[in-house]
Formats: sequence, structure tokens, C-alpha cells
Amino acid sequence: MNDLEIAKQIQLKHISTIAEKLGLNSDDIEMYGKYKAKLPHSVIDKDKANKSNLILVTAISPTPAGEGKTTMSIGLSEGLNQLGKQTTVVLREPSLGPVFGIKGGATGGGYSQVLPMEDINLHFTGDFSAIEKAHNLLSAVIDNNIQSKTNSLGIDARTVTWKRVMDMNDRALRHIIVGLGGTTSGVPRETGFDITAASEIMAILCLADDLENLKERLGNIFIGYTFDKKPIYAKDLKVEGAMAALLKDAVKPNLVQTIEGNPAIIHGGPFANIAQGTNSVIATRMGMSLSDYTVTEAGFGADLGAEKFLDIKCQSAGISPKAIVITTTIRALKYHGGADLKSLTDPNVEALKNGIPNLEKHLENVKQFGITPVIAINRFVSDSDEEIAAIQEFAKRNNVRVALAEVWAKGGKGALELAKHVVEIVESGESNFTPLYNWETDVTAKIETIATKIYGANRVDYTAKAKKNLKTIAALGLENLPVCIAKTQKSLSDNPKLIGRPKNFTITIREIEIAAGAGFLVPITGDMMRMPGLPAHPASENINIDNDGNITGLF
Repeated sequence: MNDLEIAKQIQLKHISTIAEKLGLNSDDIEMYGKYKAKLPHSVIDKDKANKSNLILVTAISPTPAGEGKTTMSIGLSEGLNQLGKQTTVVLREPSLGPVFGIKGGATGGGYSQVLPMEDINLHFTGDFSAIEKAHNLLSAVIDNNIQSKTNSLGIDARTVTWKRVMDMNDRALRHIIVGLGGTTSGVPRETGFDITAASEIMAILCLADDLENLKERLGNIFIGYTFDKKPIYAKDLKVEGAMAALLKDAVKPNLVQTIEGNPAIIHGGPFANIAQGTNSVIATRMGMSLSDYTVTEAGFGADLGAEKFLDIKCQSAGISPKAIVITTTIRALKYHGGADLKSLTDPNVEALKNGIPNLEKHLENVKQFGITPVIAINRFVSDSDEEIAAIQEFAKRNNVRVALAEVWAKGGKGALELAKHVVEIVESGESNFTPLYNWETDVTAKIETIATKIYGANRVDYTAKAKKNLKTIAALGLENLPVCIAKTQKSLSDNPKLIGRPKNFTITIREIEIAAGAGFLVPITGDMMRMPGLPAHPASENINIDNDGNITGLF
């Protein structure tokens, strides 16, 4: 059976019943039908949150198919609940682009899913739409101000970097010209579209403390310059209030349920290769306020989502995980050991052992933050006993906890060993979170710390454009912001072809974008795209709906 067929077997509980598990009644939630609800910020209790146990799920460098962090996160939360630990899983919302593209849905899989999966993978509660509208409102106001003769700030259109967004993979919109059609249709200029998940407003929503802080951050969005070189921010256009009004419901986290009827909070969805790759601060605090254990995940490998979770989100929100789970698959290790992508289901212990250095580096990275890791082997039917034993022997030699997790096939029962390891780490108090760098240090020092300590690079090079960007950042007084490096997820380096654990390489910073509203800088490496394209045979070819409203192919 596929994920959708498994999901349809489950008798969903009314969302008010799920809320009761968090100590909330029907008056405390805003219901979106029977199985979804918004949670108000008033249920957050920072004192309770500080006493909760936050667990982060990350992964080794992934293969194109992904390694199952979301499935592992959900399964771990089910396992912890089965051990009697009140646990909530807190996740990101799926983007429609990947859902209809190559990756498919993002609600877990098998018997470790969040439900109703069709709703969550499609429009859900409209959060992405609200983010898209708020972003495009600012775009419209910018062009209107450029066009205006009576309310003009004198914006130099050549310096405007703010694009438009839509939640779909559409490569044809990456570069466009607006303002064609004569003097009444605006000023012609180059711009383009990013995918909604790449919007700075998505990043802002996920780092804001509350609605007021959201509005402040929206006002701090850097737009460009006037003709006399004065910096322009969204607040200069007096648009932050209207943008916040569009986000009044989107800023509230969403409550749904797992297959085993436990609470799941889903909110926000920034990508980890170009943004911070984690759900919202508000949602995480909410889970920690209402549960003894909170399980959350960070996108792609530990070099991306986990590093940004720890250095940006944790420092911004004043939270820290007690343990980190590194999701590992045998197929990914074989891939990093040089096995062909088409042969990853064939037994190959030698290739697996050659790929283990990738896992080794991610373990080292986690330990640099003072947090104890545990390896979770996400088991697939093609995995051989010899291959599993090779990972277990590596873990034993290196004194690292390891658990075989069969969460797709068995749900929480398949994660009990992993859950027990997590509880042991938490109760022993082994972890002592230490950020990798201080935000107050020099921008280049922050970049080079991540590049050398996390990626394993020898040095960092800066293009002429990046050096010019550094001067701009200094002139704007933004040097004390953290850095959110945009890098390929396929390699620890900035070259997607360098698999495994590359050494003796240089990271090249092509340019550095300013995300002053989100509160970080974005050094860009390689050829990073904020508007993905569709594959030759997109997932949309397999998705359909019948006359009774039953959806097929969504998995």
C-alpha cells in the first residue's frame, strides 16, 4: 500500500479530541472543519517551554529521494508517546511546488504520517497563500511608488531586489520584465518570481515572536536605494501594517494529528538550502509549552537545516535541543560511497563503508554544538543484515548510540529503541548547547567558521560582487546579523558533485543578500535557484480526483 491508501484506513479523531491531549478545550482552538485547527498565541507559556525537552531530527547529506526526516520525526514522537512521554511533533508545511514536482508530499509516510494528508499537502489552512499575498502586496507598492509622481520616494528601480512569489515550480518566471504597455502600466524593469517558500516573509513568519514582532520585522525588509543612495525599507512605504493584516491568521500555528492520534503542530515552510529550513519559533514554543517532549525537524542534512536551527533559530528564540537524531539510510551511504543511483537497492557493503565518512562528519558537526547525537537507521526493505551491521559496528567503535528504526512499516512501535535512546540522553543531561559562533563577530569570520568547521573547507573565497556586498552590509550597520548560507544540499561542499566527505576544497561566496526583516544575511554559494523547475515527468501526472472527491496519486 502507498501512503495515501494507508492514511485512508485511519479513522480520524475530531480535532477537539486532539486538543484535549494538550490540555486545551474547544474554546481554546479555532477549528477549520473537523480535523484541523489554528492555535492562538495565548497558549504559549515560556516558563513551561523552558522546562520541556526539545529533540531535533536531522540527517546525513541526502540523496535526491530524501532520507525520511519527517517520517522519522513523526515515528519518534509516536514512540515517545508509547513510552508514556507526552510528546508533540512540530513540523513545516509542504510547498505545492515539490508536491506537484519531483518530491511529492511532505507529511511523512507509511504508518508515520500526519493527517489529513491530502489537506496538509494541498492548500491546508491557507498560510502559504497569505504569505504570497503579503509578499506581492509589497511588490505592488514598490512598483506603484516608482510610478508615482506625487508619492514617490525616489526609488532607483535598478537597485530593487524584491521580486514576486508564487507557490509553484515555474522556471519560466525566474526572469521577467514588468511595466510594459506604456506610461500608465508602470516603469519597465527586470524582476522575476521566487517560490513562496523562498520568500523573506516566510523566513520572517518563522522567526517572529508574535504579531507585533512580525510587523516590526516586515517593516525592516530592505528594498533598495533611492537615486541619492538612501536605503529604503518596507516601513518607508508604510506597508508593514497591511502586510501584517494579511498574515493575521497565518501567524497562528496549525493543529492536526498523527496516524496514532497524537498531536502534531505544523507551521511555516522555508527551504533549508536557501533559508533556515525549520518551522516557526511560535510553533516550537507552543509545542514545548504544551508537552513534556517536542520533536521537530530541520531540512536537508545537518550541514544546512540543523546548523541554521542551532545558530539562528535557537539563538534568536532562546531555546536549545536536548538531543539530536541523525536520520541515516543505507541507500544514501552507498550513494556517498560511490554506488550508482540506480543500484542503491542492491546489497553493497563495500560502498556503504566508503560512504560512512559522510555520516561521521555530520556526527562531528552535531558534537561541536555540545549536543549528544543518536543515529537512526531508517530501514528500507532492500537493506541487508550485513549493511545494517556495518553501521552498528561503526557506531560501537565510535561510542555513538544507534537505533534501527522501522517507522514507515510499524509507526511508533518501530521507533521504541530510538525513543529509549532519546530519553536516556535527555535524562542523563549529557547535552550542553553551545552556538558555533557569536553574532557579534565579523561577517567573514562567521562565514568562515561555518565553511571550515561544518562543511570541512580549507578556505573561503569571495567574488568581487560579494566583497562589494560586504561593504554595503557594513554601511547599513547590519554586520551583527547571523549568516544563513545558501548551499547545495547534495554535498558538504558547494559543488553538488563532491559526494561523501570531501576534503581540501574552497567555498566560494558569489554574493551576499540582505534579509534584514528576517534578521540574517544570506551568503550565496554555487548556482542556487529560488524558483525550481518541474521534472520531465512531474508528480502532477499521477494525481487525480474522482466524482466523490477522492484524491489519488498524492504521496
